[in-house]
Parts: sequence; C-alpha cells; structure tokens
Amino acid sequence: MTTQNTPRGIRNNNPGNIRHTNIAWQGLANPPSDGAFCIFTEPKWGIRALAVLLRNYKKLHGIDTITGIINRFAPNVENDTTAYIAHVCKAMNKGADEPLDIENEVVLFPLMRVIIQHENGQMPYSDEQILEGIRC
Repeated sequence: MTTQNTPRGIRNNNPGNIRHTNIAWQGLANPPSDGAFCIFTEPKWGIRALAVLLRNYKKLHGIDTITGIINRFAPNVENDTTAYIAHVCKAMNKGADEPLDIENEVVLFPLMRVIIQHENGQMPYSDEQILEGIRC
C-alpha cells in the first residue's frame, strides 16, 4: 500500500483520528498536526491518546454507553453515527445504551479495536500494539 493510499489515521499514527486542539498529548510530532488532525511520532502514542480520550468521557462527562461515546467521538455533522453505533454494538456484542466499564482494559480494548477499524477501514495494529498504547 502506498503512503497516498494509506488512511490518514494510520499515516498520522493517530488511529482514532483525534482532531488537533490545545491538548499537549504525549508523543505529538513536530509539527503536531496535518492542519486538522494530530500527528504522533509512533502508533503507541496515538493509541494512548484514544484510550485517554475514551476514559475521560466517563471521568469528566459521565459518558459510558456506546451511543454516548460515539455521539461525542464522531458527531453526526461529520459521520453516520447510527451506522457507527451499530458497527460498535455488533462488534462488541453490547447494547447501544448498556453501560460500559471503560476503566476495565477488557472492555476498553475491544472498543478501541472497533473504533480503529471503523475510522481507518482496516486494523493494521496487533493486539500487543493496542495494549501497549492503553498501558503507556
């Protein structure tokens, strides 16, 4: 696969396609964005940022369902959130409004896998790479 055909999130080591803001994420590259999305120096830092973001949805905003997470993470002004929610529910075998224990790595890991897959149309990362990002 050529760089041009590689999804933006993979090229940027940002598999969650996290938009660049004033957050000083660990592992940001220099320059830190491509104009819209963060660029990380290694995949583990982009994966870590996604884990932190999802955990903060619960800690800071009380969001702990697939519906709530995806509506905040991928708003319908940019995404087909109905399809996104359905994809995540099916992949995780969970209900859309079922509370998730995001702090539990056993729950966070499959959520992150399906988000990365959905955002990029592929899963180029091993389970070990995702776990490294969650744990660093």
